[in-house]
Amino acid sequence: MARNWTFGQKVGGGFALIVMLAVVMGVVAVYALRSVVVAKDRVITSNAPLLIQAENLQGLQDRAASNARGFLLTREERFLERLRETQTESDAAIADLKRLTDTDERRRRLEVIDRACADYRQSIDRVIALRRTPASLEAVNRGFDEVLPKRDALSALLKAFIADEEKQLDTARQAATDSATFASTLVVVMLVLVVILAALIAFVLTRTLGRQLGTAIAQVQSSSAELQAAANQQATAAKEQATAMSEISTTIRELLASSRQIAEGAQRVAGIAGQTATAARAGDGTVATAHDSIMGIRRQVDLVVTHMLELGKKSQQIGAVLDIVSELAEQTNILAINATIEAAGAGDAGRRFAVVAEEIRKLADRVAGSTKEIRGLIDDVRGAVNTTVMATESGSKSVDAGSRQFGDVASALKDIGALVGTTTEAAREIELSTKQQSTAVEQVNMAIANVAQATKETEASSGQTLQTAMQLAGLSRDLLRIVQPQGAA
Repeated sequence: MARNWTFGQKVGGGFALIVMLAVVMGVVAVYALRSVVVAKDRVITSNAPLLIQAENLQGLQDRAASNARGFLLTREERFLERLRETQTESDAAIADLKRLTDTDERRRRLEVIDRACADYRQSIDRVIALRRTPASLEAVNRGFDEVLPKRDALSALLKAFIADEEKQLDTARQAATDSATFASTLVVVMLVLVVILAALIAFVLTRTLGRQLGTAIAQVQSSSAELQAAANQQATAAKEQATAMSEISTTIRELLASSRQIAEGAQRVAGIAGQTATAARAGDGTVATAHDSIMGIRRQVDLVVTHMLELGKKSQQIGAVLDIVSELAEQTNILAINATIEAAGAGDAGRRFAVVAEEIRKLADRVAGSTKEIRGLIDDVRGAVNTTVMATESGSKSVDAGSRQFGDVASALKDIGALVGTTTEAAREIELSTKQQSTAVEQVNMAIANVAQATKETEASSGQTLQTAMQLAGLSRDLLRIVQPQGAA
């Protein structure tokens, strides 16, 4: 797989491997440094403070003994105050020692020291209390003799604890030193290994890249020879291409002239189609106006029919009224006859009433006659109304037929307008397409001219390409001689 790598991949792989080794060395160095730091921190934060506090506690016990002796000799209270302060500091020192202690053995030893301090303090308190009484100095000395063994025992415990802490401090210091030495040695070994591996990688990369460059240079030599042959063929092809470009340029100019003629014809067609569309829209407006007029006539005819029907209904109502009037006239006539008969039977007293009844009968006869005449007129009106209604219905049907025909004409005009619009759009698209075609042909003509010019320049540069290929072959031989001297020789 590594044989298929490129030059950059191989260099990058070697660099990445060296970086990885450097990272490993850095990790190891950091780990070793952290181990050294942890060992030193243990010495600084654990062993040294314990030793300092133990020595401080021993000094406090010596001060307590001195203050106790000063009070026993002088009975001055200032020695007692110093003694109490010293005892308070001793309690604080023992508490600090317990807080700093991290092993069970040390805790047990500190418990023993704490009990010894308490016994020693109780014995001193008894002697001080005895000194406060009028007891003799010999009794006080005998009591103080009991204090000395407890003090010696406490001193022995403190000295043993201090000695043990000094030993552990030396051991921890030596362990930290050994850890630092081991870390330094490990870093040096890793550095040496990294240098050796870097040199090995550089050697392998040099050999591999040298072979790869030699192969590539050999391929460049072969390619330069092929380039020389291709340059000769390119010169011949450039001459033929120049001739073909001249013929193509002539054809393109003719095509450009044809495209311009087509564009002018399409423009004229678009103008005619536009005029036709305008005329179709005008005819559509005229038909719409005529259709509106016919619809107005239709509405007037409908209105006439409605009025005629209303007139018919009114005539029927008048006929009903005339029937009532006729019936009233007949009843009046009968009543007048009866009144006349009754008046004749009454003699002279009913003569004037008979005259009135006669006049009423005559009036009833005239009303009946007028009713007959009105009924005849109403019948004539009904016949005329029926005739008018039938005529208006025929006219309404004719108006409907005309309206439908105008609607068909309007629809046809709309279709004509749509077709003319489509024709106009097509003509405009043809015009636009021919213009674009003309523009494209002009661009092609310019491109052909440029290609012809480029062909001439290519023909001119073929000789330069051939010369460059020869120089490339010479350079490849020189480069191969630099990379593989024995191969070049």
